[in-house]
Amino acid sequence: MEALYMLIPIAIGVMIIVVIAFIYTVKSGQYDDLEGPAHRILMDDDDPRIPGQQVKQPHKKTAESDIEDKNR
Repeated sequence: MEALYMLIPIAIGVMIIVVIAFIYTVKSGQYDDLEGPAHRILMDDDDPRIPGQQVKQPHKKTAESDIEDKNR
């Protein structure tokens, strides 16, 4: 019985520390995106890994290219 007088305050103290740590991790954003890293590992990179193959980049339209097209 005398051990309970010591164990109950220790248990309450540990519980308070765990609750404070949990609140800190929630406020710091540790649990914001749980699925993002799991999906990111499955996505392919844009770089081709096979030598000799090149990725075609789409031509970006700019105001300068529009002016050049009109002058032709």
